[in-house]
Amino acid sequence: MRASLLQIAVDPDESVNSRRRRVASLVRAQTGVDLVVLPELWPVGAFAYQSFADEAESPTGPTYEVLAKAASDAGVWVHGGSIVERAPDGTLYNTSLVISPAGELVGTYRKIHRFGFDKGEAVMMGAGEALVTVPLPGLVLGLATCYDLRFPELFRGLVDAGAQLFVVPAGWPARRREHWTLLARARAVENQAYVLACGTAGTHAGVEQAGHSIVVDPWGEVLAEAGAEEEVLTVELDASRVASTREQFPVLRDRRLGLADPPRNHRA
Repeated sequence: MRASLLQIAVDPDESVNSRRRRVASLVRAQTGVDLVVLPELWPVGAFAYQSFADEAESPTGPTYEVLAKAASDAGVWVHGGSIVERAPDGTLYNTSLVISPAGELVGTYRKIHRFGFDKGEAVMMGAGEALVTVPLPGLVLGLATCYDLRFPELFRGLVDAGAQLFVVPAGWPARRREHWTLLARARAVENQAYVLACGTAGTHAGVEQAGHSIVVDPWGEVLAEAGAEEEVLTVELDASRVASTREQFPVLRDRRLGLADPPRNHRA
């Protein structure tokens, strides 16, 4: 599988519609690639809380429409990063979209862990509840978003659901960039899976972004890493690498905790 991570700069002087068109052109240019990955909340900016309500859309709204056309034109799978979704009941969600080469919406994921503690996303958005995997030719994607990276139980659940490759769009702050790299590698190592972690560049809503999108293999080796500016990062993934790593070093079969019926030590 050949994958491209589009590390998009979210410029506050660029309108949302202009950025949609620009990003669709970048997706369309990725001919010869199997999977294109975009960052978290790239249409509006992950920290532009004041704009969330105004820019909210349905999963099949304007962002999906431009990406679906671009995916179809280029013949690629697209993980559309995420959008601000407005559900029928009015609740806002941080929602990822996966689009097939035919332009069909084949998967959505509502971010489970909301960042902000007592402000921003944490109080403005609803929490997702479902783990989501999407089978692609050769590899099964497990979906997570930004702050989710800090919760290893989510990724272990995705492995149990068949995931071989984690796609993690983000709007990760520059001041915690070392955590970004460390956690991406940790999730790859402990689950023996690929990690494609795609962040934003630039500064939006006053928050400098980390950039440094990264691709990690199932052994924890960094295959590619971007810089701090807008960049397209393209890598080759060997689908057989997941199975061979898990077979050669079968750590997952030695799990004792977190199973459906774990062993217990009862005391009288």
